[in-house]
Amino acid sequence: MAASDPNYPLAGLKVLDFSRVLAGPFAGRMLSDLGADVVKVEPPDGDVTRLWGKVIGGVPGYYHQQNAGKRDISIDLRHPDAKDLVFELVGKADILIENYRPDVMPRLGLGYPDLSAANPRLIMLSISGFGANGPESRRPAYAPIVHAEVGLLARAVRRGKVASRDLPLSVADTNAALHGLVAVLSAVILRERTGRGQHIDIAMVDATMVTDDQLHYELEDSEDTMGLPNDVWETGAGPILISADFRYLWRLLTTHAGLREPDSAGQGLEAKIATRRATVEAYLRGLSTWDQVDAAMAQINTAWGRVRDGAALWDQPTVRHRGSITQIDDRAGGTRSIPQSPYRFSDARAGVRGPAPHLGEHNGEVLEEWIGRSPAQVARLIESGVLVEGPIAKDSAG
Repeated sequence: MAASDPNYPLAGLKVLDFSRVLAGPFAGRMLSDLGADVVKVEPPDGDVTRLWGKVIGGVPGYYHQQNAGKRDISIDLRHPDAKDLVFELVGKADILIENYRPDVMPRLGLGYPDLSAANPRLIMLSISGFGANGPESRRPAYAPIVHAEVGLLARAVRRGKVASRDLPLSVADTNAALHGLVAVLSAVILRERTGRGQHIDIAMVDATMVTDDQLHYELEDSEDTMGLPNDVWETGAGPILISADFRYLWRLLTTHAGLREPDSAGQGLEAKIATRRATVEAYLRGLSTWDQVDAAMAQINTAWGRVRDGAALWDQPTVRHRGSITQIDDRAGGTRSIPQSPYRFSDARAGVRGPAPHLGEHNGEVLEEWIGRSPAQVARLIESGVLVEGPIAKDSAG
């Protein structure tokens, strides 16, 4: 994982990843996939995501997906000698990622002014729910909190006419991670001109709002100007989503697929629409195979998609063709599935480079390579409690 392959765009960059859960770790995972040497700096009790997901080879699934390809050292930041060790590592790092609340790193003596004094070229990415120095900067925030605060939950309830519940993925975290990644790489380019590092303050609130393509409808009170929502329809082969509002879909089906206007004499507008929808439902339910569905959608030349269960993604043709799910070492003599990086270069490499690490697995390796510590010195740091080597989680049954 640490080998510097010049065919990877970020080969040679050193990253200290102090983050946990998702927003920071996902940014670190992408940096690793692009070739950086990413070292996760984990507390003795471990990232909480070591408790989530199926355990294979001592590594739980959630932790594995976000930390694959990284190395791991475990430092007890509460130990009086830990700070000196961190500063030594920072002196060799290009990038540091953290997603604690904004007051935590300064309280530990590891705020950006302190770290920058040790390494003026350091680029520090700080991701938090509400940003630094604001009225809510010290509020704890996971993705669902931000989803609620920026209107996503209320919108889902209003448009879907469903009970209020969180989204089925952590978009506030992943958006913050990806915008943080853009900022970090921009700072790397800027550093080539100026020689100076940067401190990047990414708020999950900001990242979610700027990535929300529907927000203008709410800011301008103009939701009535948007098109009709896409519908999910039942076919004889299974459910599909058709990307066309019903008015347009009806015109396509009557123009190209031979559907006829049903007798709606004397009906009001709502009843007429209901009759048309029933006609479309009957037509689509009459398509009994996926080949028939594909041919019918091609006939009207509109975008559509099968409503798939995530467990069936292996059968999705593009996922299979592009290797969007790949297999890597499961640390138990086999392989396990993991989403592959989306980056496809014409003349460079990218992709997940190995499994996720055990707690403190690379204490000696990283300290020797980065700051020249001998095995005996590492052993003394472990004995004193500065470094920790954690237990390997037991594999999940089944």
